[in-house]
Amino acid sequence: MIRFLGSFILALIVAVAVGLYLGWVQFPREQVDRPASVLATTFSDDYTVMIAQGYLLDRDITGALERLRLLQVENIPAHVQEVAERFITNSREVRDLQALVTLSEGLGRLTPIMEPYRPVNQGA
Repeated sequence: MIRFLGSFILALIVAVAVGLYLGWVQFPREQVDRPASVLATTFSDDYTVMIAQGYLLDRDITGALERLRLLQVENIPAHVQEVAERFITNSREVRDLQALVTLSEGLGRLTPIMEPYRPVNQGA
């Protein structure tokens, strides 16, 4: 039993050492930094929704524009409008639609398809 336990502990130590060597020396993880402009459409849309939700809370149009510039799109208001209309067409969550419509309206792009998704102003 002692021989088995000794062999097991020795095998465990060797396995951990080989694993650490392979993980840290032989095949280390490569850090790849890529700009937001190369995001897939799904992730770019998700990023736009997150910025819109932030705008819905703080109404900081300048901050929203600065964050959206990371996507490096030519026309930010047109991009937000296109995402909002695509989300409406695809029946996405109402909360996301309201945030996108509010941001699009803040950027001066409110279309008839967006009208039903404008959040009701409860302060008025």
